[in-house]
Amino acid sequence: MVAVMRHVGIHQYSVEGAVLCYQEIMRGAQARLGAHRHPPVTMAGLAMADTVTEWDEADNDALRARSAEVVERLARVGAEFFLCPDNTAHIALETPGPDLALPGLHIGEVVASEARARGYRKVGVLGTNWTMQGPVYPRAFEARGIGWAVPRPAVRERLHAIIMDELCMNRFEPESIEFYRSAIDGLAAEGCDSVALVCTEIPLIISNQNSALPVLDSTRLLARAAIDVALGDAPLPTWRGGPV
Repeated sequence: MVAVMRHVGIHQYSVEGAVLCYQEIMRGAQARLGAHRHPPVTMAGLAMADTVTEWDEADNDALRARSAEVVERLARVGAEFFLCPDNTAHIALETPGPDLALPGLHIGEVVASEARARGYRKVGVLGTNWTMQGPVYPRAFEARGIGWAVPRPAVRERLHAIIMDELCMNRFEPESIEFYRSAIDGLAAEGCDSVALVCTEIPLIISNQNSALPVLDSTRLLARAAIDVALGDAPLPTWRGGPV
């Protein structure tokens, strides 16, 4: 038995990414602790359909307020920290406001720290259009002296549509997988030495096995970081929303 077994709270946004992260926490914990043993994990969330207009209008205050309610629910059932396996949500989570009810792991910080640990110098960023055009990853990478790039606008729009209309709905079309692979090829041609899959559904179709660049899988990296905290191998996070 481990001395510490902290209660993990998952702030669910998109369904497929949250479920994948939940599974990875369970599988990773059992690999370390033994069959059928894992920390307590509670997931609470919201219907993403209710937020799309707010994302399109960049109403980050309203989106942050929604997340604050979810984190409060997790705190009420005993979670000791939270993680949100949705990269786009972190744009709103970084908006200034009252402290969230729980400290949280920041997915952008987890991914960027791993990029630095691996020695990457220029990372391609693939996610929703909101994330690819947003401030979270430019800040996280630049703070560590790492360059970054995103595809051109027309490619970004198609990548975004695949996420929203297919991956989030558990659809995996061969032509869409090939489109993602071609986008990665384009990032490699721009001098990227790695690609960050910073939509938590993208790892459902892209991995090191079919990518021209080594991948930074935000879903699994976040799950691994959560296991470290839950088992006492890493301290509780201190971030409670707002600027990092």
